[in-house]
Amino acid sequence: MDVNEIRRRIEEALTGSQAQVQDMGGGDHIAVTVISPAFLGKTRMQRHQMIYGIFKEEMATDAIHALTLKTLTPDEVG
Repeated sequence: MDVNEIRRRIEEALTGSQAQVQDMGGGDHIAVTVISPAFLGKTRMQRHQMIYGIFKEEMATDAIHALTLKTLTPDEVG
């Protein structure tokens, strides 16, 4: 899956978010850093589930095999 498409989908799904996406190899191992106010008050697991939900179909079909996530609120960016 194209890194620009992944970034676009995250930023559209989570209003006000900024996503950085890196292909870690083969187009199916992706590292993502997302900064979003939507994460405020959420646990790390809840934040990750929000991102996984965006790519549920792609992960089920192995279009994305591995998704490494770093999820932050704007206040957590240092």
